[in-house]
Amino acid sequence: MFKTNEYFDGKVKSIAFQTNEGPATIGVMAAGEYEFGTSSVEYMTVTSGKMIIQLAGDSDWKEYKEFETFMVPKDSKFKLKIAEESSYRCLYR
Repeated sequence: MFKTNEYFDGKVKSIAFQTNEGPATIGVMAAGEYEFGTSSVEYMTVTSGKMIIQLAGDSDWKEYKEFETFMVPKDSKFKLKIAEESSYRCLYR
């Protein structure tokens, strides 16, 4: 069944579900800056809007637009800058 998640006073919301390949979430983020940690490898695909990402250990920020995917290593952190309401799909591996 579905599980809902809410972070940063409701500015980030997601719905978790199970796919044939494993767990996943779909979600939305309001404009703002966020930092998340991972416990598994995460493949995030921007489905609308854009996300500016900084992975742990990187000094550079990289922009991802609709239908672009980035990977976050297991047991890591990443920062996001969201300029406009954006949505995503995350696959956990």
